[in-house]
Amino acid sequence: MTFKGQVKSWLHSAGFDLRRYNPAYSPQAQIAGVLDRLRIDTVFDIGANIGQYAGELRKLGYGGDIVSFEPLSSAHAQLSAASAGDARWTIAPRVAIGAEDGEVKINIAGNSVSSSVLDMLANHADAAPESRYTGQESVPVARLDSIAAPYLKRDTRLFVKVDTQGYEAAVLAGAPATLARAQGVQLELSLLPLYAGQMLFEAIIAQMRTAGFEIWTLWPGFADPATDRMLQIDALFVRSEP
Repeated sequence: MTFKGQVKSWLHSAGFDLRRYNPAYSPQAQIAGVLDRLRIDTVFDIGANIGQYAGELRKLGYGGDIVSFEPLSSAHAQLSAASAGDARWTIAPRVAIGAEDGEVKINIAGNSVSSSVLDMLANHADAAPESRYTGQESVPVARLDSIAAPYLKRDTRLFVKVDTQGYEAAVLAGAPATLARAQGVQLELSLLPLYAGQMLFEAIIAQMRTAGFEIWTLWPGFADPATDRMLQIDALFVRSEP
């Protein structure tokens, strides 16, 4: 075995993988490239949790405005702390984004990031036992179209990221006017039902095409470690050329 092969073998045994960096296949490089190419100056981070996505954007060199939306009280507090000192990172009041304005109960997952308005199905819980629900809390819910205006200017170049654990269809249903202003959208999509009543990837892709977007790239996401079956993917959409 060559030295390179020995290193790879050692890394695999330790739970790591070594690959040559290629920007064409790097999700981070692709996101950075799209934001730059589309001249994005405002990102709506829907389902922000504690700020992981916004923090990654900053590491990638994105210096524009970020508006983060998060419903869970504990995550919202950590999100607010994470944004301190970043004048262009705004944390919206605690709210879930959905298809109508009102109030809703959200299920709190053990790992926080899998929390959802929808009930979790066995496909998800069996693949990630740490994500099982541990409680609920009531949260305000609002259509994005109802609350987006204060964060947008007439010439804003908008990118919308949605990671709401099966609730993506409701987010889109409440955001047609906002989406009409967006240049790009990133969605987490399920390949099979993980949450009760969720819309699966084929239907959402068709809906995005109807809204004027085309698939730019897809990335693997959450997989079942017992079967290696891919359960979720991330999809990047860019507004279609007229």
